Parts: sequence; C-alpha cells; structure tokens
Amino acid sequence: MTQDALSRMLARRDWILADGATGTNLFNMGLQSGEAPELWNVDEPDKIRALYRGPVEAGSDLFLTNTFGGNASRLKLHDAQDRVRELNRAGAELAREVADAAGRDIVVAGSIGPTGDIFAPMGTLTHEAAVEMFHEQAEGLKEGGADVLWVETISAPEEYKAAAEAAALAGMPWCGTMSFDTAGRTMMGTTSEGMVALVGKLKDRAPMAFGANCGVGASDLLRTVLGFTAQGPERPVIAKGNAGIPKFSGGHIHYDGTPELMAEYAVMARDCGATIIGGCCGTTPEHLAKMRAALEERERGPRPSLERIVEVLGGFSSENDGTGDDAAPARARRGRRRS
Repeated sequence: MTQDALSRMLARRDWILADGATGTNLFNMGLQSGEAPELWNVDEPDKIRALYRGPVEAGSDLFLTNTFGGNASRLKLHDAQDRVRELNRAGAELAREVADAAGRDIVVAGSIGPTGDIFAPMGTLTHEAAVEMFHEQAEGLKEGGADVLWVETISAPEEYKAAAEAAALAGMPWCGTMSFDTAGRTMMGTTSEGMVALVGKLKDRAPMAFGANCGVGASDLLRTVLGFTAQGPERPVIAKGNAGIPKFSGGHIHYDGTPELMAEYAVMARDCGATIIGGCCGTTPEHLAKMRAALEERERGPRPSLERIVEVLGGFSSENDGTGDDAAPARARRGRRRS
C-alpha cells in the first residue's frame, strides 16, 4: 500500500477499527517491566509479528508499530540512543510484512510517543531538539514501510507542533492524539476545545485525523470526543480509550473493561462522532473482535448524552471535562509509556 493508504480508506469507510494495547500484550508475552519494547523489534521479531497479527486477525483495519518509545531521549535510558533509525525501521518492516500478508487493506501506523522531556522554560527540551528527535524516528518508520505516522499520548501543545514539523520534514502524512488524563485536560493543561484550535492553527501541517488516546477510562475519553465534535472539526476524530480502569493485583496492572464493555464503547464512540476507533491500555485482540462485531452489526445511533455514557460505561473520574473554571491546573511530568 502507498503512503496515502489511510486517505483512501477514509474516503470509502465511515468508521475504521484501529488496534488495542501494545505494552499490555507484550507483557503477556514475557516483556519485563523496565525493558525497552523497541529492542524486541530486532531481538524477538517473531513475538512482534505475533503482536501485530493479533489485531489484524481480530478485525482491525489499522495497527500501530512497536515504536512508541523509539526516540533518542527514551532509548538513551537503555543506552540505545544511537539505534533510533534501526529500531523504528525494524518495527515498521515487521508490520509491513504482517499487513501485506493479511489479504485485505491494512494501514500500518508508525507509533511515535512523547519524548518524556519537558519543554523550556519549565524543562530543557527545545523545539529544535524535539523536531530532530521526531524526524529521526519518522525517517526510520518511513524506511520500514509505514503508511502514516501516528503521534500519540502527547500532553504538551509544543510537542504536538514539533511532531507536525517532523512529519512534514519526512514527507509523511500523520495522525496525532493527546491524552486527557487530568480532570478532562492533558497533564500540561490542554482541553478538548484547545486541541481543536491547535489542530486548526497547524494549517498545511495539520494531521489527517486527531483525537484522544489513553487517559483514564472509556467514559472520560468519550466525554472528550464529544468536546471535539461539538466544535465541528473538519478532520476525522480518533478515539482510543483504555479497556476500563487499571487495578493493581498480583504485582501487575489489570484493566477491568470486558470485551462486552469495549464493544459498547466502540459503538458509542462512533455515535459521539469518532471515525477511527480503537483501544489503548488493557485492550486485547479479544476486546477488538467484540468491537468489530458491534460496529458491523449495530446501526448508528443518536449522539449519546453524558448520562447515557455513565449508564453504559460507568462514571467519570472528574466532575467536568476540563473546560470549566474549576479545571485542574497544568502540571509537568515525564511522558508515560503507552501500555
């Protein structure tokens, strides 16, 4: 498939099923806490092929590469900062192999997560350094055959802008999501309304699609999606919510969202106005299969109310969506790994 594969799919489909978690499924395969998953693109290629086949066989139309932490800043923690291009290229090559063998159109999305650094003046990261890191990663993903870059779990508008510039330098289409995990805002204070404005200001560097991923639970994410669609954005909206709420048990984090709950979430995400619908932390191929079936079998319904979202998916983690006067203040943090 060519690099405009997602554009072609969007032109003929009114919803697209994305994939689920990366970290959750890799931990199930034996990845240890503290290990860099990206090293497995070279050291454990068969496990990465299996990771990719999971969503494809469950019915996903698009899946992300195992490159979320594949930037120089993250890989430096594992003394692998000089392997950015290699590890991203390998992750995309394995994905291309699985997608091309699927017998149907599958979009390979090159995952790009946050640098984990804080922008100046609060931190030391400059715009130029962020662009350089993202561009290096983008070139590796492009060489490996990714159809589109997929920037995700971003908190800072400055980092989103840097990713946009890097995608343009690489000559690649891109999609970009932020994580609204602090009382309806990102950790750096961006609201759903603010993100729509941010995307609009990017003009010719704007993403093909934008939205939210990770965050708290599925209910919160859909409230954010409603915040996007209320602004009447021109671009397709992405919804990639966690499979329920994380619970720590037996030394591991488990998510309480059942496949049946995620099927309800998928249908409600479509009704909220999302076009690209997937899962994030805790979402397994079993969840995705139920989501696919629900999207295929159930008719599109009216836009759900907040009360309806709570009734079906459970309560919100905060009283409002971050746009009110009592919204949480912005806080700095190191970006967290998508799991």
